[in-house]
Amino acid sequence: MPEGGNKGREDEMGALLALSRLIDRINELLGKGVSWLILAAVLISAVNATIRKIFNVSSNAWLEAQWYLYGAAFLLAAAYTLKQNEHIRIDIVYGAWSRRVQHWIDLIGHLFFLMPFMILMTYLLVPYVLRSVRSGEVSTNAGGLIIWPAKALLLAGVLTLLAQGVSEIIKKIAVMRGLIEDPHPATGHHGHDPIVEEEAL
Repeated sequence: MPEGGNKGREDEMGALLALSRLIDRINELLGKGVSWLILAAVLISAVNATIRKIFNVSSNAWLEAQWYLYGAAFLLAAAYTLKQNEHIRIDIVYGAWSRRVQHWIDLIGHLFFLMPFMILMTYLLVPYVLRSVRSGEVSTNAGGLIIWPAKALLLAGVLTLLAQGVSEIIKKIAVMRGLIEDPHPATGHHGHDPIVEEEAL
């Protein structure tokens, strides 16, 4: 293999890893930042309940604001969850395999399940959100909020998860080629339990 060819592939992989680090950084900041939305939702819920009990006054806008905040927290933290390797997985099966096999399972899962689904969702959600924005869609509940920001959150959640999927594929290939350290070296989803392992010894 010509030296120039190897050099070119190394440069390409370096650029892809730089892109992966950028995606990781954005989704990490986003994932940690939206955790505050849960606090905001709890405070709104508490204030709304207090005012309703004391003054017998409430509004659907307050209830819908809570739904928006909870939805935003879960949707925008999905990519961060994937980055942290905390997504749902059948550990009893996955954890039984060697780390190399796990890398292949992850790579195939990302390529043939996660990415096609996220691309399909993006394709379907873009016109769905645009129609809502153009029409100025509003809640059918009396005193409710506008709807399009909630629908836009669906699209934002899918796009961030799509981007994180790209990052995970890049990192997985780099790990398998020995270019970077495995960011999640434990064989199980949540790693080994040192107490259980010590007792087993």
